[in-house]
Amino acid sequence: MPNLRISEAAALLGVSDDTVRRWIDQGRLSSVVLDNGRKAVEGAELAAFAQHLTETAEPGATVAASARNRMKGIVTRVVKDGVMAQVDMQAGPFRIVSLMSRESADELGLEVGSVAVASIKSTHVVVEIPEA
Repeated sequence: MPNLRISEAAALLGVSDDTVRRWIDQGRLSSVVLDNGRKAVEGAELAAFAQHLTETAEPGATVAASARNRMKGIVTRVVKDGVMAQVDMQAGPFRIVSLMSRESADELGLEVGSVAVASIKSTHVVVEIPEA
């Protein structure tokens, strides 16, 4: 298993060497002692710690949004593979198809029959004129 010097770990996390040392002293991050007597962090330990740092708090209820095209509808189809998910919704007469990560679909608990709101914000919207 690879071991990373304190300076390497700090550079990968985007913090100072002193911050990594404090985290080790506080017990937030464990370290190993190398043959030369210097401290290091195991690669797998640092990877897990880095993932923990990126966990974000729940956003809570929103009070405003910049998306103007919001349509409430019902989920009519969910197709998931290893990485991605396709979610189809029916919002009144409109069919909406969203491609998202499987992780997002799972976290939202999307399944056929779920009520959801599609927010559409795009700088690329195709407008067509129907035949008269």
